[in-house]
Amino acid sequence: MSMPFYVSPEQLMKDRADFARKGIARGRSVVVVQYADGVLFVSENASQALHKVSEIYDRIAFAAVGRYNEFENLRIAGVRLADLRGYSYDRRDVTGRGLANAYAQTLGTIFSSGGEKPYEVEIFVAEVGDTSEEDQIYRLTYDGQVADEHGFAAMGGDAESVATYLKEHYRPELTRDEAIRLAVQALGHSESGDRTIPVTELEVAWLDRTRPQQRKFRRLDSDSLSGILAGS
Repeated sequence: MSMPFYVSPEQLMKDRADFARKGIARGRSVVVVQYADGVLFVSENASQALHKVSEIYDRIAFAAVGRYNEFENLRIAGVRLADLRGYSYDRRDVTGRGLANAYAQTLGTIFSSGGEKPYEVEIFVAEVGDTSEEDQIYRLTYDGQVADEHGFAAMGGDAESVATYLKEHYRPELTRDEAIRLAVQALGHSESGDRTIPVTELEVAWLDRTRPQQRKFRRLDSDSLSGILAGS
């Protein structure tokens, strides 16, 4: 009788992590930047129909890189969880931290399971507060790890070069337009040389704490974005 093929748990986890990282790196980057009046998301996204940045709840937004069908499933689950919690208890009980914890549990369970492949995704969950000090940005990796980000962060694609550019040029209390221009420049930066990303391949959205409505999420159209970039 033949012996079953054995792979050590350490090697199995390493192989699953390498698989997930390679899938995420093939995607295009997403940048999150805190500015004076909120939290900004900018993504390189050639599709006009499939969004990488979306609203989850009143003050909470979601951004992702990787396989679209996988992070879209996570987004929908987050919306349902937020709606259920807000309806069952109170809208104030729906928090970015709570959603980040729920996503971490889901991603961690899938990653450690031997019955299915790991999700090839990384996600941001952000909540805008009444002041910049109360803003929350969480980054979740494919294996369920959670990092609390401050100021700026990047994921997917050439995230290391993008983050380096942001570190060199970011300053607190940017205006929204300044933050947009910085994020777009960072996305176009790479070690092989800078490039200009067409406006039609950029997705820009933000959480605006100054908005009088309960819902703070807003999305920018291409014409408005062209005007902002032309003002640089």
